[in-house]
Amino acid sequence: MITCQHVFKSYASHQPILRDVNFSLRAGGYYLLTGRSGAGKSTLLNILSLNMLPSQGDVFMFGQNVAHLGRDVLPLVRRRIGCVYQNYRLFNHLTVAENIALPQKVMGVSPREYRRKTEELLHWVHLEHHRDSLPVMLSGGEKQRVAIARAVINNPSIILADEPTGNLDPELSKKVMYLFDVLNQQGATVFIATHDPRLMEQSKHHILEIADGQVHERVRPSSPLSPKTRIYPVE
Repeated sequence: MITCQHVFKSYASHQPILRDVNFSLRAGGYYLLTGRSGAGKSTLLNILSLNMLPSQGDVFMFGQNVAHLGRDVLPLVRRRIGCVYQNYRLFNHLTVAENIALPQKVMGVSPREYRRKTEELLHWVHLEHHRDSLPVMLSGGEKQRVAIARAVINNPSIILADEPTGNLDPELSKKVMYLFDVLNQQGATVFIATHDPRLMEQSKHHILEIADGQVHERVRPSSPLSPKTRIYPVE
């Protein structure tokens, strides 16, 4: 599903924040990415979400090298990727329903179809009663659920999330992570960057760590990795 080969990323004349990153993720897998602040988690997610190109190296998704695609093709690939951000990135002048529907409206989907899908997602995240509310009226957990609903309205194959529980208390974090579990069970590849030690302690999924500009697997000897969640480094 996703393969990074010899990926580097530098900003201006600084040392590379990503340095010869090599890894592959299996389709339908569930991965947590950890690392200290500034280690490069957000940079890697920006590259995988196609919001940023690597300075060097190759990134393969859906059978093509997305690091070298033209600007006219990138938006088509992005539609197959759903992104969830720590700060939600909701439009404050739009209602909850309008925020969720926005990706399909931009694509030119018919109003009847995007409204139907929006209603389904409002029910899924238990926010029907906030359909016409503005983001300012929502709690942090509610905003994150809106962001997740918006991220999946196009039925993406890959879900990328950057610190989705960073601003939430433990109870709200459980509710948000449950939604990612459901998406993974439905076949989506889930890749979450997190600082949250609770997630790593409780998770049965594969944990990756970024340090010194490279991605390494963190293997728990007592919990052998299944073929579904094992990472396969590139030779």
